[in-house]
Amino acid sequence: MKERDYDMKDKITETLERNRGIYRLIPNFVPRRFSKPGLRLRLHPDDLYAYGTKRGAIKERWFSSVIRCMNGEDTREDEGLSYVAAGNDPEDRFTLKEAVDLLKGELIGQDLYEKFKTWPMYSKFFDYEDPLFHHVHLGFEDAARVGRLGKPEAYFYPVQYNNYPGSFPHTYFGFHPGVTKEQVRDRLKDYELKDTRITELSRAYRVELESGWYTPPGVIHAPGSYLTYEPQWNSDVNSVYENVTAGEVYPKSFLNENCPENRMDDIDYILGFLDWEKNVDPLYKEHFSRPPITITEDERHLERWIVYGNDYIAAKQLTVKPGQTVTVKDESAYGCILVQGYGKLENYPCSTPSLLRFGQLSEDEYFVSAKRAQEGVTIINASEFEPLVILKHFPTTKNTPKMKEEN
Repeated sequence: MKERDYDMKDKITETLERNRGIYRLIPNFVPRRFSKPGLRLRLHPDDLYAYGTKRGAIKERWFSSVIRCMNGEDTREDEGLSYVAAGNDPEDRFTLKEAVDLLKGELIGQDLYEKFKTWPMYSKFFDYEDPLFHHVHLGFEDAARVGRLGKPEAYFYPVQYNNYPGSFPHTYFGFHPGVTKEQVRDRLKDYELKDTRITELSRAYRVELESGWYTPPGVIHAPGSYLTYEPQWNSDVNSVYENVTAGEVYPKSFLNENCPENRMDDIDYILGFLDWEKNVDPLYKEHFSRPPITITEDERHLERWIVYGNDYIAAKQLTVKPGQTVTVKDESAYGCILVQGYGKLENYPCSTPSLLRFGQLSEDEYFVSAKRAQEGVTIINASEFEPLVILKHFPTTKNTPKMKEEN
Protein backbone atom coordinates (compact mmCIF):
# COMPACT_ATOMS: atom_id res chain seq x y z
CA MET A 1 0.00 0.00 0.00
CA LYS A 2 1.32 3.45 -0.92
CA GLU A 3 2.25 5.95 1.80
CA ARG A 4 -0.64 8.23 0.76
CA ASP A 5 -3.04 5.33 1.29
CA TYR A 6 -1.80 4.93 4.86
CA ASP A 7 -2.13 8.70 5.40
CA MET A 8 -5.68 8.73 4.03
CA LYS A 9 -6.71 5.75 6.15
CA ASP A 10 -5.40 7.49 9.27
CA LYS A 11 -7.13 10.75 8.30
CA ILE A 12 -10.49 9.06 7.70
CA THR A 13 -10.35 7.17 10.99
CA GLU A 14 -8.96 10.00 13.11
CA THR A 15 -11.50 12.54 11.81
CA LEU A 16 -14.37 10.28 12.82
CA GLU A 17 -12.92 9.49 16.25
CA ARG A 18 -12.02 13.10 17.02
CA ASN A 19 -15.56 14.24 16.25
CA ARG A 20 -17.39 11.55 18.20
CA GLY A 21 -18.60 9.56 15.21
CA ILE A 22 -19.77 12.47 13.04
CA TYR A 23 -18.34 13.89 9.81
CA ARG A 24 -18.83 17.48 8.64
CA LEU A 25 -19.51 17.55 4.90
CA ILE A 26 -18.49 20.22 2.40
CA PRO A 27 -21.26 21.85 0.29
CA ASN A 28 -21.65 19.83 -2.91
CA PHE A 29 -23.14 21.93 -5.72
CA VAL A 30 -24.20 20.43 -9.07
CA PRO A 31 -24.82 22.29 -12.36
CA ARG A 32 -27.47 21.33 -14.89
CA ARG A 33 -27.45 22.35 -18.54
CA PHE A 34 -31.24 22.71 -18.72
CA SER A 35 -33.83 25.11 -17.25
CA LYS A 36 -33.29 28.21 -15.09
CA PRO A 37 -31.89 28.36 -11.54
CA GLY A 38 -34.30 29.17 -8.72
CA LEU A 39 -31.65 31.17 -6.79
CA ARG A 40 -32.66 29.75 -3.40
CA LEU A 41 -29.58 27.62 -2.62
CA ARG A 42 -27.94 30.56 -0.81
CA LEU A 43 -25.05 30.41 -3.27
CA HIS A 44 -23.34 33.70 -4.14
CA PRO A 45 -24.63 34.98 -7.52
CA ASP A 46 -21.07 35.29 -8.82
CA ASP A 47 -20.70 31.50 -8.41
CA LEU A 48 -23.80 30.34 -10.32
CA TYR A 49 -21.58 29.32 -13.25
CA ALA A 50 -18.67 27.99 -11.21
CA TYR A 51 -18.36 24.99 -13.56
CA GLY A 52 -18.33 27.25 -16.63
CA THR A 53 -21.23 28.60 -18.68
CA LYS A 54 -21.14 25.55 -20.98
CA ARG A 55 -22.24 23.40 -18.04
CA GLY A 56 -25.21 25.57 -17.14
CA ALA A 57 -26.02 27.23 -13.83
CA ILE A 58 -25.84 25.47 -10.47
CA LYS A 59 -29.35 24.32 -9.62
CA GLU A 60 -28.83 21.50 -7.11
CA ARG A 61 -26.97 20.80 -3.88
CA TRP A 62 -26.37 17.11 -3.11
CA PHE A 63 -26.13 15.65 0.40
CA SER A 64 -24.39 12.51 1.68
CA SER A 65 -23.64 11.31 -1.85
CA VAL A 66 -21.27 8.48 -2.74
CA ILE A 67 -22.16 8.53 -6.46
CA ARG A 68 -21.04 10.55 -9.45
CA CYS A 69 -23.84 12.41 -11.18
CA MET A 70 -24.96 11.64 -14.73
CA ASN A 71 -24.42 15.06 -16.26
CA GLY A 72 -23.18 14.76 -19.84
CA GLU A 73 -19.77 14.20 -21.38
CA ASP A 74 -18.15 17.07 -19.46
CA THR A 75 -19.03 15.68 -16.02
CA ARG A 76 -16.05 15.90 -13.67
CA GLU A 77 -14.70 12.69 -12.14
CA ASP A 78 -15.84 13.69 -8.65
CA GLU A 79 -18.97 15.63 -9.66
CA GLY A 80 -21.80 14.74 -7.29
CA LEU A 81 -19.55 13.09 -4.69
CA SER A 82 -19.75 14.50 -1.16
CA TYR A 83 -16.48 15.44 0.55
CA VAL A 84 -15.76 15.26 4.26
CA ALA A 85 -13.91 18.20 5.86
CA ALA A 86 -10.98 16.81 7.88
CA GLY A 87 -10.26 20.25 9.34
CA ASN A 88 -10.81 23.90 8.51
CA ASP A 89 -8.89 23.93 5.21
CA PRO A 90 -11.22 23.18 2.24
CA GLU A 91 -8.40 21.19 0.60
CA ASP A 92 -7.96 18.96 3.66
CA ARG A 93 -10.65 16.52 2.70
CA PHE A 94 -11.66 13.05 1.52
CA THR A 95 -14.82 11.73 -0.10
CA LEU A 96 -17.63 10.15 1.88
CA LYS A 97 -17.30 7.23 -0.54
CA GLU A 98 -13.68 6.71 0.53
CA ALA A 99 -14.80 6.68 4.16
CA VAL A 100 -17.60 4.16 3.49
CA ASP A 101 -15.30 1.93 1.45
CA LEU A 102 -12.70 1.92 4.24
CA LEU A 103 -14.82 1.79 7.39
CA LYS A 104 -17.73 -0.21 5.96
CA GLY A 105 -20.15 -1.30 8.71
CA GLU A 106 -18.25 0.65 11.34
CA LEU A 107 -19.52 3.82 9.67
CA ILE A 108 -22.93 2.94 8.20
CA GLY A 109 -23.88 -0.15 10.25
CA GLN A 110 -22.98 -3.77 9.60
CA ASP A 111 -26.42 -4.90 8.43
CA LEU A 112 -26.70 -2.04 5.95
CA TYR A 113 -23.20 -2.61 4.61
CA GLU A 114 -23.71 -6.35 4.21
CA LYS A 115 -26.93 -5.73 2.29
CA PHE A 116 -25.74 -3.00 -0.09
CA LYS A 117 -21.91 -2.88 0.19
CA THR A 118 -22.18 0.93 0.16
CA TRP A 119 -24.25 3.86 1.46
CA PRO A 120 -27.27 3.31 -0.85
CA MET A 121 -29.00 6.71 -0.98
CA TYR A 122 -28.44 10.45 -1.04
CA SER A 123 -30.53 13.59 -0.89
CA LYS A 124 -30.48 16.96 -2.59
CA PHE A 125 -31.92 20.44 -2.76
CA PHE A 126 -33.51 20.79 -6.19
CA ASP A 127 -33.89 24.45 -7.16
CA TYR A 128 -35.47 25.50 -10.46
CA GLU A 129 -37.39 28.67 -11.28
CA ASP A 130 -39.57 26.85 -13.83
CA PRO A 131 -41.19 23.40 -13.63
CA LEU A 132 -39.05 20.49 -14.75
CA PHE A 133 -39.89 18.36 -17.79
CA HIS A 134 -42.32 15.43 -17.58
CA HIS A 135 -40.04 12.43 -17.07
CA VAL A 136 -39.90 8.95 -15.61
CA HIS A 137 -37.21 7.27 -13.51
CA LEU A 138 -36.47 3.73 -14.58
CA GLY A 139 -37.29 0.73 -12.42
CA PHE A 140 -34.52 -1.60 -11.30
CA GLU A 141 -34.93 -4.12 -14.12
CA ASP A 142 -34.92 -1.50 -16.90
CA ALA A 143 -32.03 0.40 -15.30
CA ALA A 144 -29.95 -2.78 -14.96
CA ARG A 145 -30.00 -3.17 -18.76
CA VAL A 146 -27.85 -0.04 -19.01
CA GLY A 147 -25.73 -0.81 -15.93
CA ARG A 148 -27.57 1.44 -13.49
CA LEU A 149 -29.98 1.29 -10.56
CA GLY A 150 -33.66 2.15 -10.41
CA LYS A 151 -34.57 5.42 -8.78
CA PRO A 152 -37.29 5.77 -6.14
CA GLU A 153 -37.41 9.30 -4.74
CA ALA A 154 -39.38 11.51 -2.39
CA TYR A 155 -40.11 15.22 -2.02
CA PHE A 156 -40.49 17.57 0.93
CA TYR A 157 -40.85 21.35 0.64
CA PRO A 158 -39.07 23.15 3.52
CA VAL A 159 -40.55 26.57 4.21
CA GLN A 160 -37.14 27.97 5.20
CA TYR A 161 -35.80 27.66 1.65
CA ASN A 162 -38.95 28.72 -0.17
CA ASN A 163 -39.26 32.48 0.09
CA TYR A 164 -40.94 32.51 -3.33
CA PRO A 165 -42.73 29.81 -5.36
CA GLY A 166 -41.14 30.13 -8.79
CA SER A 167 -43.18 30.27 -11.96
CA PHE A 168 -45.32 27.14 -11.54
CA PRO A 169 -45.67 25.71 -7.99
CA HIS A 170 -47.58 22.64 -9.14
CA THR A 171 -46.30 19.10 -9.78
CA TYR A 172 -47.67 16.71 -12.39
CA PHE A 173 -47.91 13.02 -11.45
CA GLY A 174 -48.90 10.18 -13.78
CA PHE A 175 -51.79 10.46 -16.23
CA HIS A 176 -55.53 11.01 -15.95
CA PRO A 177 -57.17 7.66 -15.11
CA GLY A 178 -58.86 7.48 -18.51
CA VAL A 179 -55.69 7.99 -20.56
CA THR A 180 -54.50 5.04 -22.68
CA LYS A 181 -51.01 3.92 -23.68
CA GLU A 182 -51.97 4.62 -27.30
CA GLN A 183 -52.58 8.28 -26.47
CA VAL A 184 -49.15 8.56 -24.87
CA ARG A 185 -47.54 6.73 -27.82
CA ASP A 186 -49.14 9.20 -30.23
CA ARG A 187 -47.52 12.10 -28.35
CA LEU A 188 -44.07 10.50 -28.20
CA LYS A 189 -43.90 9.65 -31.91
CA ASP A 190 -43.96 13.40 -32.72
CA TYR A 191 -41.10 14.19 -30.31
CA GLU A 192 -38.98 15.96 -32.97
CA LEU A 193 -41.86 17.39 -35.01
CA LYS A 194 -43.84 19.63 -32.64
CA ASP A 195 -44.61 20.48 -29.03
CA THR A 196 -46.25 17.25 -27.87
CA ARG A 197 -47.91 18.93 -24.84
CA ILE A 198 -47.84 15.62 -23.02
CA THR A 199 -48.85 17.19 -19.71
CA GLU A 200 -52.33 17.64 -21.22
CA LEU A 201 -52.69 13.94 -20.37
CA SER A 202 -51.46 14.35 -16.79
CA ARG A 203 -52.70 15.63 -13.39
CA ALA A 204 -51.15 18.54 -11.49
CA TYR A 205 -51.27 19.14 -7.73
CA ARG A 206 -50.40 22.46 -6.10
CA VAL A 207 -47.29 22.13 -3.94
CA GLU A 208 -47.96 22.35 -0.20
CA LEU A 209 -45.07 23.64 1.92
CA GLU A 210 -43.98 21.47 4.86
CA SER A 211 -45.48 18.39 3.23
CA GLY A 212 -44.43 15.99 0.47
CA TRP A 213 -44.79 12.98 -1.85
CA TYR A 214 -43.22 9.61 -2.61
CA THR A 215 -42.56 8.88 -6.31
CA PRO A 216 -41.92 5.22 -7.19
CA PRO A 217 -39.83 4.25 -10.22
CA GLY A 218 -42.01 4.05 -13.28
CA VAL A 219 -44.27 7.00 -12.39
CA ILE A 220 -44.01 9.94 -14.79
CA HIS A 221 -43.81 13.34 -13.09
CA ALA A 222 -42.92 16.98 -13.69
CA PRO A 223 -41.77 18.66 -10.44
CA GLY A 224 -43.04 22.16 -9.73
CA SER A 225 -40.97 25.25 -9.10
CA TYR A 226 -40.58 25.28 -5.31
CA LEU A 227 -37.17 24.31 -3.94
CA THR A 228 -37.45 20.64 -3.04
CA TYR A 229 -35.67 18.47 -0.49
CA GLU A 230 -35.38 15.17 -2.34
CA PRO A 231 -34.12 11.95 -0.68
CA GLN A 232 -33.53 9.27 -3.33
CA TRP A 233 -31.80 6.03 -4.18
CA ASN A 234 -28.24 5.98 -5.56
CA SER A 235 -29.21 6.65 -9.16
CA ASP A 236 -29.46 9.51 -11.63
CA VAL A 237 -31.36 7.77 -14.44
CA ASN A 238 -34.45 8.90 -16.36
CA SER A 239 -36.29 9.23 -19.65
CA VAL A 240 -37.76 12.62 -20.57
CA TYR A 241 -41.17 12.34 -22.26
CA GLU A 242 -41.79 16.10 -22.59
CA ASN A 243 -39.94 17.82 -25.43
CA VAL A 244 -40.86 21.47 -24.69
CA THR A 245 -41.10 22.84 -21.14
CA ALA A 246 -41.50 26.52 -20.27
CA GLY A 247 -40.33 27.39 -23.79
CA GLU A 248 -37.16 25.28 -23.61
CA VAL A 249 -36.77 22.58 -26.29
CA TYR A 250 -35.19 19.23 -25.37
CA PRO A 251 -33.45 16.93 -27.87
CA LYS A 252 -34.57 13.35 -28.40
CA SER A 253 -31.42 12.16 -26.64
CA PHE A 254 -33.21 13.08 -23.40
CA LEU A 255 -35.88 10.50 -24.25
CA ASN A 256 -33.41 7.84 -25.37
CA GLU A 257 -30.39 8.27 -23.12
CA ASN A 258 -31.10 5.25 -20.92
CA CYS A 259 -32.06 2.83 -23.68
CA PRO A 260 -29.76 0.00 -24.81
CA GLU A 261 -28.20 0.74 -28.21
CA ASN A 262 -30.55 -1.66 -29.99
CA ARG A 263 -33.67 -0.02 -28.45
CA MET A 264 -32.99 3.63 -29.29
CA ASP A 265 -36.12 5.34 -30.71
CA ASP A 266 -38.18 2.25 -29.81
CA ILE A 267 -41.32 3.96 -28.49
CA ASP A 268 -42.86 0.73 -27.20
CA TYR A 269 -39.68 -0.07 -25.26
CA ILE A 270 -39.67 3.45 -23.76
CA LEU A 271 -43.35 3.14 -22.83
CA GLY A 272 -42.33 0.00 -20.97
CA PHE A 273 -40.53 2.19 -18.41
CA LEU A 274 -43.96 3.15 -17.06
CA ASP A 275 -45.64 1.36 -14.17
CA TRP A 276 -48.98 1.86 -15.87
CA GLU A 277 -51.29 1.00 -12.97
CA LYS A 278 -49.63 3.51 -10.68
CA ASN A 279 -49.65 6.21 -13.36
CA VAL A 280 -53.41 6.03 -13.84
CA ASP A 281 -54.32 5.33 -10.20
CA PRO A 282 -57.54 7.33 -9.54
CA LEU A 283 -56.48 7.64 -5.87
CA TYR A 284 -52.92 8.73 -6.62
CA LYS A 285 -52.84 11.48 -4.00
CA GLU A 286 -54.25 9.23 -1.30
CA HIS A 287 -51.62 6.58 -2.05
CA PHE A 288 -48.51 8.71 -2.63
CA SER A 289 -48.80 12.03 -0.80
CA ARG A 290 -46.82 12.07 2.43
CA PRO A 291 -48.01 14.59 5.06
CA PRO A 292 -45.73 14.68 8.12
CA ILE A 293 -46.30 12.22 10.97
CA THR A 294 -45.37 13.38 14.48
CA ILE A 295 -42.98 11.02 16.30
CA THR A 296 -42.57 12.97 19.50
CA GLU A 297 -43.29 16.49 20.76
CA ASP A 298 -42.50 18.07 24.11
CA GLU A 299 -41.33 21.37 25.55
CA ARG A 300 -37.84 20.86 24.13
CA HIS A 301 -38.31 19.49 20.62
CA LEU A 302 -40.52 18.17 17.84
CA GLU A 303 -39.60 15.26 15.56
CA ARG A 304 -41.64 14.19 12.53
CA TRP A 305 -41.45 11.63 9.73
CA ILE A 306 -41.42 13.50 6.43
CA VAL A 307 -40.44 10.63 4.09
CA TYR A 308 -41.87 7.17 4.70
CA GLY A 309 -44.19 4.57 3.19
CA ASN A 310 -41.70 2.83 0.86
CA ASP A 311 -38.95 0.19 1.04
CA TYR A 312 -36.01 2.43 0.14
CA ILE A 313 -35.71 5.93 1.56
CA ALA A 314 -36.77 7.78 4.68
CA ALA A 315 -36.36 11.20 6.30
CA LYS A 316 -37.19 13.02 9.51
CA GLN A 317 -37.50 16.67 10.47
CA LEU A 318 -36.11 17.59 13.90
CA THR A 319 -36.98 20.94 15.48
CA VAL A 320 -35.14 21.94 18.66
CA LYS A 321 -36.98 24.76 20.39
CA PRO A 322 -35.23 28.02 21.37
CA GLY A 323 -32.67 27.70 24.16
CA GLN A 324 -33.15 23.93 24.48
CA THR A 325 -30.74 20.97 24.49
CA VAL A 326 -31.81 17.49 23.38
CA THR A 327 -30.15 14.12 22.86
CA VAL A 328 -31.84 12.25 20.02
CA LYS A 329 -31.29 8.59 19.15
CA ASP A 330 -31.84 7.00 15.74
CA GLU A 331 -31.77 3.44 14.43
CA SER A 332 -29.22 3.97 11.69
CA ALA A 333 -26.55 6.18 10.22
CA TYR A 334 -27.89 9.29 8.53
CA GLY A 335 -26.97 12.42 6.65
CA CYS A 336 -28.44 15.73 7.75
CA ILE A 337 -28.79 19.34 6.68
CA LEU A 338 -29.69 22.36 8.83
CA VAL A 339 -32.36 24.60 7.36
CA GLN A 340 -32.82 27.05 10.25
CA GLY A 341 -31.00 28.22 13.37
CA TYR A 342 -27.60 27.72 15.01
CA GLY A 343 -26.01 26.01 17.98
CA LYS A 344 -23.97 22.82 18.47
CA LEU A 345 -24.22 19.30 17.12
CA GLU A 346 -22.01 17.17 19.43
CA ASN A 347 -18.47 18.58 18.97
CA TYR A 348 -19.37 20.78 16.03
CA PRO A 349 -20.72 24.31 15.97
CA CYS A 350 -23.65 24.26 13.55
CA SER A 351 -25.39 27.07 11.72
CA THR A 352 -27.59 27.69 8.71
CA PRO A 353 -25.75 29.82 6.12
CA SER A 354 -26.94 33.16 4.82
CA LEU A 355 -24.64 33.06 1.76
CA LEU A 356 -22.14 30.48 0.51
CA ARG A 357 -19.21 30.83 -1.88
CA PHE A 358 -18.46 27.90 -4.16
CA GLY A 359 -15.81 25.72 -2.53
CA GLN A 360 -16.06 27.17 0.97
CA LEU A 361 -16.73 25.15 4.10
CA SER A 362 -19.99 25.45 6.00
CA GLU A 363 -21.52 24.39 9.32
CA ASP A 364 -24.84 23.05 8.05
CA GLU A 365 -24.25 19.51 6.73
CA TYR A 366 -23.16 16.37 8.60
CA PHE A 367 -23.02 12.59 8.36
CA VAL A 368 -23.70 10.66 11.58
CA SER A 369 -22.28 7.15 12.00
CA ALA A 370 -24.50 4.25 13.00
CA LYS A 371 -22.94 3.91 16.46
CA ARG A 372 -23.25 7.60 17.26
CA ALA A 373 -26.85 7.68 15.97
CA GLN A 374 -27.83 4.74 18.18
CA GLU A 375 -26.07 6.16 21.26
CA GLY A 376 -27.61 9.58 20.64
CA VAL A 377 -26.58 12.96 19.23
CA THR A 378 -26.71 15.95 21.56
CA ILE A 379 -27.93 19.14 19.89
CA ILE A 380 -27.94 22.59 21.49
CA ASN A 381 -30.07 25.42 20.15
CA ALA A 382 -28.07 28.54 21.08
CA SER A 383 -30.81 30.98 20.09
CA GLU A 384 -33.25 32.37 22.64
CA PHE A 385 -35.87 33.03 19.97
CA GLU A 386 -35.39 30.93 16.81
CA PRO A 387 -35.89 27.17 16.39
CA LEU A 388 -33.07 24.99 15.12
CA VAL A 389 -34.40 22.76 12.31
CA ILE A 390 -32.60 19.75 10.82
CA LEU A 391 -33.63 17.40 8.01
CA LYS A 392 -32.24 13.84 8.33
CA HIS A 393 -32.07 11.35 5.42
CA PHE A 394 -31.30 7.62 5.49
CA PRO A 395 -32.38 4.25 4.04
CA THR A 396 -35.73 2.92 5.26
CA THR A 397 -35.48 1.15 8.63
CA LYS A 398 -37.71 -1.40 10.33
CA ASN A 399 -39.44 1.40 12.28
CA THR A 400 -40.17 3.61 9.28
CA PRO A 401 -43.97 3.89 8.88
CA LYS A 402 -45.23 1.81 5.97
CA MET A 403 -48.21 3.84 4.78
CA LYS A 404 -49.85 6.85 6.36
CA GLU A 405 -53.25 5.16 6.69
CA GLU A 406 -51.66 2.50 8.91
CA ASN A 407 -50.49 5.04 11.49
